[in-house]
Parts: sequence; C-alpha cells; structure tokens
Amino acid sequence: MTKTLLAVLAHPDDESFGLGGTLALYAKRGYNTYLICATRGEAGTVDAEHLHGYKNIADMRTAELDCAAGHLGLKDVIYLDYRDSGMPCSEDNKHPDAQIQHPVEEVAARVVKIMRELKPEVVLTFDPIGGYKHPDHIHIHQATVLAFEKANDASFHPEAGPPFQPRGLFFQVFPRGFLKVMTRLMPLFGKDPSKWGRNGDINLKELADVDFPVHVRLDVRTVSDVKDEASRCHTSQGGGQMRRGLMGFVGRFLGEREDYMRAYPPVNGNFKQLNDLFDGV
Repeated sequence: MTKTLLAVLAHPDDESFGLGGTLALYAKRGYNTYLICATRGEAGTVDAEHLHGYKNIADMRTAELDCAAGHLGLKDVIYLDYRDSGMPCSEDNKHPDAQIQHPVEEVAARVVKIMRELKPEVVLTFDPIGGYKHPDHIHIHQATVLAFEKANDASFHPEAGPPFQPRGLFFQVFPRGFLKVMTRLMPLFGKDPSKWGRNGDINLKELADVDFPVHVRLDVRTVSDVKDEASRCHTSQGGGQMRRGLMGFVGRFLGEREDYMRAYPPVNGNFKQLNDLFDGV
C-alpha cells in the first residue's frame, strides 16, 4: 500500500524554501505527499511588478504555490484560509481573520479532520519556535501537535471523522552549524546577521542559540534541481535568489540536506541518526 506524508505549514513558500527537498524526494519515491497551508500569505511584502494580472497578494501567492506544488509532485494543497498574521508586533497580528487570532484548538480541529481523511503515516511541521519565530509558524506548530495527539481520540471533535493515529511526527529544524557559520560570515560581506531577510526582521544570532536535536537527516541531492524549480515559482518572495550569494554558498558547502527532530515516537537514550522519515515509525 502506498504510504502518505502530510506537511502542515503556514504560508506559500514555506514548502519550497524549507522542506521542498523532502517533499520532492518522497514524491519521487512514489509516496502520496500532501500539504496543508494555513494562509495565503496576504501579509507578505510584494513589489508591485509581481501583482500584474492578479487581484491581490493572496491570489498571486496562491498561484506561486500551485506552481511549486506541480514541481514538487504534491498530490494536493489544502488551504485553511486563515489570514497571514505577519511578523511579530505588526498590525497584521491584530486583523480579526489573522491565523493567530483563532484558538489553537479550532485550528487543530481542522487539521485533525484532514489527518483522519488522508491517513498519513508521517506528519511534518515547524519546530517549536517556528523556524525563525514567525507567529503563524509557532501557532500552526502548536495546532499540528495537538491534532496529532488527538487524532485517535474519538471524543476530540467527533464530527471530524473516525479516529486515526499517524505513526510519526517530525519538526523540521535548521542546522545550527549553518546558522553559526552564517552569523560569522555575514559581517565580512557587510551584512548584519541580526537583521536578515527581505525586511531585515529576522535575527540569525538569536536563532543560532536555540538548539534542537537532529534525529533524521535527509540527503536531498537527487532532487535539488526540483527544489530549485519550486523555489523559483515564488518570485515575489525572492525565490530565484535563494540559491545565490552567501546563503547559497554556505548551503552548498554544508551539503544538500534537510534535518528533522522526531517528536513521536519519543526518542529516549542513545539514538542512531536516521536517513529516512519512515524508519522506526
């Protein structure tokens, strides 16, 4: 029977810039790969030139994700249609439709319904700090963890379908070595590691101090070209530049890999690092 992998993320581009190699790798192996995207990226910074032909940012970023999904081989993209909450302390945080304005249990109920329908063996989401502390990333992480814990509990939103228990839950983690190298190299190129990203609102120094264990390290070299193509779909978010410059150089230097912490089954004592998300689950 064909196995199923479900990624639960927050915005269009999370699937390509983050774990695109993973999605492409398992799709290439013949697995059913699905994505839940909580928002349509309404709060993303977009240059006017990219909006030509679209009604709004949401429509444009949805089209970009549809493009990327085709390259990655996803079976389907399921939108929860919350509104992008924006970065911490932004006005978008306060919008009544913002994802973070909705209770975690409400979001979890919607995620659990999809889990019970698709019956994935493995579920992926962000780490507890949302990768780079984006409010939506942290919120969907919390909702996914709750959904995973309650998926087999018949009393948790019984209207969401018959209970089902996925076998593995993993958090994608940034390699801290990569971040530490970046924070040391960036000043040499005249860049401030505490003000990284398109809007200078990500503090790499702060992120490099948070260390999560790596239980699974995937070699995604065989699909690096696919990940590149998917990333290029997100032109409004700089997708064509992700593999260029300093970040691209450091990424290639450290190797084409994507790292995961296994949240379930729990890891106890000595653990030999795995190279497949489906091993041991």
